[in-house]
Amino acid sequence: MIEAVIFDWGGTLSVYTDVDMVDMWRMAAKHLASGTDPTREDEICKRLVEVEADAWAGIPVDQRSFTLAQLLAQASEALHLDVAAAVIEEATQGHLDAWTPHIRHDPAAASVLARLKERGLQVGLLSNTHWPREFHEHFLARDGLVDYIDARLYTSELTYSKPHASAFRATLDALGVADAGNAVMVGDRAYDDVFGAQQAGLRGVLRPHGGVPGYDVEPDAVIGPLPELLDVLDRWG
Repeated sequence: MIEAVIFDWGGTLSVYTDVDMVDMWRMAAKHLASGTDPTREDEICKRLVEVEADAWAGIPVDQRSFTLAQLLAQASEALHLDVAAAVIEEATQGHLDAWTPHIRHDPAAASVLARLKERGLQVGLLSNTHWPREFHEHFLARDGLVDYIDARLYTSELTYSKPHASAFRATLDALGVADAGNAVMVGDRAYDDVFGAQQAGLRGVLRPHGGVPGYDVEPDAVIGPLPELLDVLDRWG
């Protein structure tokens, strides 16, 4: 019996956005450079992009989570910058502001989540992210989704990221689901979402797109538009 459905965020509930990471880090680099040496803006921006790329590349290796503040501090240390906490905080907000115009949720997300709640299912969110909780919560509230999601977990607040089993277990615990076999994970990443969920005992539903790498795993189901998930759940009873 299915008790809960857990969603990934980026590329699943929100629309996948292929952006230039240099542009996303430019504002943060500008703030960091202004606190030390404005001529180093390009150097700082390049290092921030590299630090983030290295952090994401480490997920398949050790699945350790990381935060936006840690990325900024690590880049500052590597560049031998003496950056006050206030400047890092301002740089963090600048980076998040740069993303704002690009964040939009799937138009069908609210109706699908509402129908899941009408069926009496618990709904969760588990996102691999280095952003702080308040940023995700802002967009979920803005687009009317937050009240449909009973538990929202962000790996920036956890020790490990998907596909680590502890991230899935933490979400199940937050939803009050004891048996992982009674839960479904829906995501766009075959490794993080489907493989991770299946290894943790959940069913894994893949919502694929061309923006993420594949992985040799057999999903329990594959969907295109989000409403197809409802048909999958109907088949599973």
